[in-house]
Amino acid sequence: QVQLVETGGGLVQAGGSLRLSCASSGGTFDTMAWFRQAPGKEREFVTAIRRHLSSTYYGNSVKGRFTISRDNAKNTLYLQMNSLKPEDTAVYYCAAATGDSSTYYLTTIYRYWGRGTQVTVSS
Repeated sequence: QVQLVETGGGLVQAGGSLRLSCASSGGTFDTMAWFRQAPGKEREFVTAIRRHLSSTYYGNSVKGRFTISRDNAKNTLYLQMNSLKPEDTAVYYCAAATGDSSTYYLTTIYRYWGRGTQVTVSS
C-alpha cells in the first residue's frame, strides 16, 4: 500500500524559510512533485523532479526561491522554501507517479497524493 506523508509545514514570517518533507512507502516513483492549494483556488503546480537525469522543474512563482530534492535511500522528497511570501500560503501536497512523465505539471498524471501540510506566511 502506497503512502505519502508530508511534514514540516507551519507558520513563518515573510522572508523566512521552511523545509517540507514527504516520506514515501510502498512503491517506487519515477516522477514526484509538490503542488499547493490556497483557499478558493485550484491546486497549483509548484515543482517536480524526475528520476531520469534527476531533472527538476519549477512553477514561475517559485523559481529561484524553492528547491526540490529527493533522497532515494530514505524514500523522502524535500522542498526547501526560502524567501517566503504571504502568497505562498497554502496547503502543500506531495504527489507521486510510477512512470516518467513530461507532463509533470498536471495533477492528472499523479496517482498517489499525501494529505497535505499547511504553510502559512505572515506579512
